Amino acid sequence: MRDHSRLPTSPGFWRSPLRGPWLTSVLGLVLLVGITVMFVTGLVSYAAYNPDLARVNDQTPDKGVLGFYLFAWPTNPVWLYRFTQGVHVTLGITLIPVLLAKLWSVVPRLFTLPPARSLAHALERISLLLLVGGGLFEFVTGVLNVQLDYVFPGSFYPLHFYGAWVFFAAFVAHAALKTPTALRAVRQRRQEHSDLVSPRPEAPTVSRRGALGLVGGGSLLLFLTTVGQSLGGPFRRTALLAPHGTADPGGGPNGFQINKTAAYAGVTPADTHEDAWRLVVTGRTGTVRLSRAQLLRLPQHSASLPIACVEGWSTADQWWRGVRLRDLAALVGYDGDPPDVLVESLQRHGAFRRAALRANQVADERSLLALFVNGEELSPDHGHPARIIVPAAPGVLNTKWVARLTFGDL
Repeated sequence: MRDHSRLPTSPGFWRSPLRGPWLTSVLGLVLLVGITVMFVTGLVSYAAYNPDLARVNDQTPDKGVLGFYLFAWPTNPVWLYRFTQGVHVTLGITLIPVLLAKLWSVVPRLFTLPPARSLAHALERISLLLLVGGGLFEFVTGVLNVQLDYVFPGSFYPLHFYGAWVFFAAFVAHAALKTPTALRAVRQRRQEHSDLVSPRPEAPTVSRRGALGLVGGGSLLLFLTTVGQSLGGPFRRTALLAPHGTADPGGGPNGFQINKTAAYAGVTPADTHEDAWRLVVTGRTGTVRLSRAQLLRLPQHSASLPIACVEGWSTADQWWRGVRLRDLAALVGYDGDPPDVLVESLQRHGAFRRAALRANQVADERSLLALFVNGEELSPDHGHPARIIVPAAPGVLNTKWVARLTFGDL
């Protein structure tokens, strides 16, 4: 008879003695917890953009019923977005070895023949394709986004958002079917008969526990070389997997993370020169135009706040000083509770040239049109002559090079 063991469709092709229900179940249970946390923190990150407030904030306008959970993003605690997005990105990178090990442990099933033995089996195989394909898509696009490498077609926001729902739907269905079996396999701790167990295993070179230790060690290494970017400050030096390709912020009071430079945004010194730049503030009673010198004559306030971005990085708390947004709202007729505000930048291209802030964000006494940071004027790359800084808001909503503020219901 012809020997088919050289073909991946043959059980004899897969000869590792490590594959089996126990190893697959342990890895699956780890992913069950980790991916659930990632999905929840990913949805929380989307809510932080306040996409229901205005179209300029909504990068997924066709979300439909998928936006059922959205809520007004709070300003307390100030580290809220740093924490939730830091968990999302750091956990995602940490789980990469676990995901790859899980796929390796079940790869023989991807080649089993016939592809569908029944309608139920065909549906299960389709769900597995969605699960594996969706998982790889989400992890790959997430890592590329962290590294600021947008080599995939289209915008990251809708691709990652819709992909997450497809992947998680398949994940929930798979977990509902397999979790009882996985728990039973982990409790028994012995190799049961399974299509994952090789009929002709090779001699083991490492135990199953040793293999788990290798996977865990890889995850720990990725965690230690990633988590520093979410903590900011001196810990950032340990974040070897922090976003690459951004400008060196240098030293001094403005020497902290820069994600988008003035050159990238198309903002020139001529745009921000004191003779040319004016802040246009519009509201109930009309429009006022303020030079930087006039802004400096308004009451100045300070706040210690971090900047945290969707890529998972965060600065340490910086000391910002400028005019409160609620005071600027009062200049155009909103003496009581201020309304929402549309912020427009001098930035010439790219997403979030405009951003909307909710009334609760405007009303917070720590929400500033910042003119200084750490006792020094803002540098061009940090938004000179003025930028927004709001507690707990995603970095892209802390608009730099502010040109116009329009207060009112959006």
